[in-house]
Amino acid sequence: MPVEEFVAGWISGAVGLVLGHPFDTVKVRLQTQTTYRGIADCMVRIYRHESAYFLAPFDLIKVRLQNQTEPRAQPGSPQPRYHGPMHCAASIFQEEGPRGLFRGAWALTLRDTPTLGIYFITYEGLCHQYTPEGQNPSSATVLVAGGFAGIASWVTATPLDVIKSRMQMDGLRRKVYRGVLDCMVSSVRQEGLGVFFRGLTINSARAFPVNAVTFLSYEYLLRWWG
Repeated sequence: MPVEEFVAGWISGAVGLVLGHPFDTVKVRLQTQTTYRGIADCMVRIYRHESAYFLAPFDLIKVRLQNQTEPRAQPGSPQPRYHGPMHCAASIFQEEGPRGLFRGAWALTLRDTPTLGIYFITYEGLCHQYTPEGQNPSSATVLVAGGFAGIASWVTATPLDVIKSRMQMDGLRRKVYRGVLDCMVSSVRQEGLGVFFRGLTINSARAFPVNAVTFLSYEYLLRWWG
């Protein structure tokens, strides 16, 4: 077997395993537990109750890489602190210890817990309001309801998203905040209450199309599986 075929097969298999693992988790939960009402209920409950803390290191790495401002591969320019996701994770682990990878995890959990409730309540409420009795919501209704659900969730999430991001960047050079509450108080003292809504406009602009398409796909998949 040519080396190229072996490598391509290995990579595609790994990608397939990563993409398929969440579905395999849902399958195992449905096979071994009786507390779920179906596929969608199982997926939503796993995400709502278990994802935030588990995803914290990945979110931390994303924020650190997004905050890099050094230009790449330009002679004479300073080298980026991190050379990629794996290097970023290894550097954080080495410089800040295992707990460093979970910096901001509590703020992330606080952000996502109420946000998911508002997200689905807004979507279901709008679909119910604009769908005739006994019918499935139309594609247009799903798109609009999904878009506004995304905006509603980010209006709720943005204050703690600001705190999360600040705590994740905290410790990069020196530790500034003693915890979530200290970060909130310090931010308000220095920049006023408006600091909690920084990024709301761009979050909302992104949220409408992304969540409109997400819910449309979700509804069509449910009908297909059903």
